[in-house]
Amino acid sequence: MAERSFKKEVEQLRIGAGETFRGEGILAITKALLENGVGYVGGYQGAPISHLMDVLADAEELMAELGIRFEANASEAAAAAMLAASVHYPIRGAVTFKSTVGTNVASDALANLASGGVTGGALVIVGEDYGEGSSIMQERSHAFAMKSQIWLLDPRPNLPSITEAVRHGFELSEATNTPVMLQLRIRCCHVHGAFEAKDNVPPSLTVRDALANPRRDTNRIVLPPASFNHEKEKIEKRWPAALDYIRTHKLNEFFGPETGKVGIALQGGMYNGVIRALQRLGLADVHGDTDVPLYVMNVAYPIVEDEFLEFCTGKDAVLVVEEGQPNYIEQNLRAILHQAGRSQTVVGKDLLPKAGEYTGRIMFEGIGDFLRQHAQDLLPAAMRAPNKPKQTDPVPQLRDVVPARPPGFCTGCPERPIFAAMKLVENEMGPHQTSADIGCHLFSIMPPFEIGGTTMGYGLGPASNAAFDGGGDKRSISIIGDGGFWHNGLSSSIGNAVFNKADSVTIVVDNYYSAATGGQDILSSRANNPTKSTQHPIAKAVEAVGVEWVRQIDRTYDVGKVQETLKEALTTDYDGPKVIVASSECMLNRQRREKPLRAAAIKEGRRVERPKFGVDEDVCTGDHACMRLSGCPSLTLKMPDDPLRDDPVAHIDQSCVGCGNCGEVADAAVLCPSFYQADLVHNPGKGERRRAEWRRRAISWLQDRRASRRLAWEAEA
Repeated sequence: MAERSFKKEVEQLRIGAGETFRGEGILAITKALLENGVGYVGGYQGAPISHLMDVLADAEELMAELGIRFEANASEAAAAAMLAASVHYPIRGAVTFKSTVGTNVASDALANLASGGVTGGALVIVGEDYGEGSSIMQERSHAFAMKSQIWLLDPRPNLPSITEAVRHGFELSEATNTPVMLQLRIRCCHVHGAFEAKDNVPPSLTVRDALANPRRDTNRIVLPPASFNHEKEKIEKRWPAALDYIRTHKLNEFFGPETGKVGIALQGGMYNGVIRALQRLGLADVHGDTDVPLYVMNVAYPIVEDEFLEFCTGKDAVLVVEEGQPNYIEQNLRAILHQAGRSQTVVGKDLLPKAGEYTGRIMFEGIGDFLRQHAQDLLPAAMRAPNKPKQTDPVPQLRDVVPARPPGFCTGCPERPIFAAMKLVENEMGPHQTSADIGCHLFSIMPPFEIGGTTMGYGLGPASNAAFDGGGDKRSISIIGDGGFWHNGLSSSIGNAVFNKADSVTIVVDNYYSAATGGQDILSSRANNPTKSTQHPIAKAVEAVGVEWVRQIDRTYDVGKVQETLKEALTTDYDGPKVIVASSECMLNRQRREKPLRAAAIKEGRRVERPKFGVDEDVCTGDHACMRLSGCPSLTLKMPDDPLRDDPVAHIDQSCVGCGNCGEVADAAVLCPSFYQADLVHNPGKGERRRAEWRRRAISWLQDRRASRRLAWEAEA
C-alpha cells in the first residue's frame, strides 16, 4: 500500500490534444512520457520522486493498453540496467530514482550504457535530493553526468518546461546515441500548473515486438576494442551532435534585454528563485519580465560555449547561480571566457554560499549584493544600501531560538519496541558495536535510543560491520530493514556474512513494506498485490543462502520476547551468522488501510471497538522512565490534579493508536503498573449504554463527595 493513491488523478492521463492538463509535476511527467511514445518504464522509489513511482504503478493499466511495459525494479541498478532495451532497439525507455544515492547504486549500469550508447531514446529521471531538507549526503548528480558523458537537463520548474524537457530528452538521446539525465528538484516534482496536452502515443516498437525479432550490434557491446571506439565516438560524434541539437532547438533560453552591463547565468531549476529575487529587488514583474539579462541553462551539461560567449558580449560582469558544490558550471564558464580571451568578471560562490540550498533569502541577498557591486544604477534607490543588518550584535539564527526537533518514529511504530528491547539488553550486558542502515529504523540513532554508529548505504548495514565480525569478547549487532534487505542486503550483507563465517547478529526489521519510501509493496509484503508477487518470507530467503541460526518474531510489540531473543543471539555457542527477523506491520500503512473501513462501519451503525491507553496519575511516580524507553509522540507530560504534587506525571494524548508499546515497555522493564487500556466503543449496544451510564453516575457521585470534602477541609483550614 503506497503512501497515497493516484487512481483518481491517473484518469486525467487519458486526455488528448486540445485539452488542458492540470495537476502536479509528477503527474505531468507521466503524461509527457505517454505523449512521447515511451515503450517501457521502470525505477525505484525515493524522495523526492517516490510519488512518481506511485503514479506509474497506479497508471499500469493505462500503460498496458498502450503496450508499455512497467517494472517496479528491485533497485536503482536494476532500473538502469533495464535501459539496455534501448541499446539495440529503437525503443524509448525511461527510468526514475532519487539522486545521488540512487545514481551511485546505478552507476555501473549507467556507465556501461553511456559507453556503448543507445539506439532508442533513454531517459533517466533523477529526483535531486539536495539541500537542508535532504535525507542523504550532500552531493550532486552533475559530476556523474560529466564523468560518463551523459547529457544533463535541468528545466525551469513549471509544467510546460518539464514536459518539453521529457520530449527533448528522448529526441536528444536519439540524435546523439547517448542516454539523457533529467534532473528534478523537490519543488519541481510537486509544483502545480497546467499545459496543453497531446494525444497519448503507443510506442512505435513495443518490447513484445522486439522480442520477436532479436537484434545485436557488436559495436554497442562494452568490450575491447569497441570500448575504445566508444570513447572516441563520445567526443568526435556524440558531443558535436548534442551541441547541434541544443542550439537548433534552443533548449537554453534568454530572458530580459539583449544588452546590459551585467547578466545572470543560471541552472534552469534555479529560475523561479532568481525571478522572485529580482521581483523583490524591483527588477522583474509577476510575469517574469526582467530588467536583467538572463541565460537559463536548461541543459546543465554540456555547456554550449558560443551561446555563453554571445550572452557575455558587452557585459562587465556575469553572476553564475549554481546550487551546490563543487561549482562545476562556474569553473567551466570561467575557462570558456579565459580561452576566448574575454575580460568579463565572473561572480559566483564568492557572493553566493559555496554549499547548501539556495533559498529565497539567499537568492535575494546574493543577487542584491552582485548588483550593488556591478550595476548599482539598475536598483531602485531604496535597494542600493546593503541589505545586511546594521546592528553590531550577531543576528539570531533559527536554530538558536527554536529547539531542535530530531526525526523520530511515528506513533505506534512497531520498530520502537525493538530498540527499547535493545536498550534493556544494553543495560544488562553493556554496549555493543552496532551498525545501522537506510530506512525508518535509522531514527534509532537519535534520542531516546541512541543506537547505531554508522550508515553506509541501503542494505549495507551488516556489511558495514564486517570488520568486526571475526569474533571477540562481544558480538557486533547490525540492523537492516526489509526494504534494504531486498534492495541489496540479501547478497551484499547476509550472503557476505555467510561466505565469511561472520560471528555476528543481524536484526532484520520487517514492517511489511518499503515504508521509508512511501509504503510500497516488496517481496515479503503480506498484501495480495494483483500485479506483483508478494508473501515471500525473509526467514526463508535467509535460510536459503546458508544462515543456520534464524529466529522469527511475529509481534515486535512483545518487548520481552525481543529482549530474550536478542540475548540468546548474543550468548549462544553457535559462531556463525545469527539473524533475527522481527516482524510487525508499519502502523502508518495499517492506519491507512483500517481507518476508511472503520469510518464506514461507524457510519453504517455497526459496533466498532478501538483500544486506547492511558496513565493512572495516582499510580504514576513521575520518574518518566517509560518515555526514555519508548519515545512515543503520544506519550507526554501533564501536571496532576492533586494539588499536593508538584512534579508532572506521564500522560497519553489523543493521538494514541492503541499499539500497547508503552505498557509492554513498562512490563518488560519492570517500571510501573500505571498504564491501563480503555476500549473506545462506537455504536455500543443497549446493555453497554446502561453500564456506561451507571459507571458515569457512580464516578460523578464519588467526585462530588471528594470535592465537598476538600471544600470542607479548606474551610476548616
